[in-house]
Amino acid sequence: MNELFTIVQHFHPQGTVTDIRPLGTGLINDTFRVTTAEPGAPDYVLQRINHHIFCDVDGLQRNIEAVTNHIRRKLEAGGAEDIDRKVLRFLPADGGKTYWHDGESYWRLSLFISRAQTFDSVAPYYSYNAGQAFGRFESMLVDLPGSLTETIPGFHDMELRLRQLREAVRTDAAGRVKEVGRYLDEIEQRADGMCLAERLYREGSLPKRICHCDTKVNNVLFDEEGGALCVIDLDTVMPSFVFSDYGDFLRTAANTAAEDEQDLGRIGFDWDVFCAFTQGYLDSARAFLLPVEIENLPYAVALFPYMQCVRFLTDYLNGDTYYKTAYPGHNLVRTAAQFRLLQLVEERQEKMRAFISANV
Repeated sequence: MNELFTIVQHFHPQGTVTDIRPLGTGLINDTFRVTTAEPGAPDYVLQRINHHIFCDVDGLQRNIEAVTNHIRRKLEAGGAEDIDRKVLRFLPADGGKTYWHDGESYWRLSLFISRAQTFDSVAPYYSYNAGQAFGRFESMLVDLPGSLTETIPGFHDMELRLRQLREAVRTDAAGRVKEVGRYLDEIEQRADGMCLAERLYREGSLPKRICHCDTKVNNVLFDEEGGALCVIDLDTVMPSFVFSDYGDFLRTAANTAAEDEQDLGRIGFDWDVFCAFTQGYLDSARAFLLPVEIENLPYAVALFPYMQCVRFLTDYLNGDTYYKTAYPGHNLVRTAAQFRLLQLVEERQEKMRAFISANV
């Protein structure tokens, strides 16, 4: 732990650092809370960036700097109070960049936002506030100048994910293709429709926006009353379709079971969470959304369980080389669970369209 104290000093924090201990349960980066002694000095969040997943750390941090600086200027121009609780602030390290490379790992330091909380599951109230937060996040970045790095190339590209699946079928590295014919048939029957976003983009009718691309409810900080303070975990912020932020949130938040639930009868789609999140999202994003984006939001809700089904099945066929598995067949269980969620979403498409049309 002593080396962490040394790393923090490269960022020249205010106050005397007295304690550094793990913070949260993130799966990608290692995160620590840095505590200072003096009453007026802030605490900090130290993170080791997973450069095996985010290979271009310099581009990643430039993205984050561009986004947080732009949002901060918007908040300042609007006369917002307590801005350091509404947007992340990263400290420059020796050399001026917002990360430090110790020769092996990459580190960054940001202000710790006090009196804030996160949630791992959602009720409709928090879903509405999360929808507002992610819609507002996108809205504030509509006029971001310049371009951002694609931190994970092809992350939400459905055509790419299908090509990867078809290659996994062709090579059949683990000899499992014969087991999964039903899922392959179901996926291929939907493939053309699920690649709608890429086609609309090539036609010039669907834009890419600056999106968060990892819209889990625990990536929003809430205040003591449950109001949304700010969006966090910005590593995946990059150009994408708004479908990414809208659809992926509902894939996890509206699912009444875990994404690897073995009892498919326990999987449900929480309509109240859908309505609350959609209302919050539209309330903060409708000013910039195009009709083509709004009318295809139900498609986005189906797209993400479909995409995750494809990704889990691809990994199963490849011999479980990407996702961590807890037991044999884990990725096939995940595939089945995501496919069941997809079916439930498909059954509600018309109802979703009616709700969205009534609330635009």
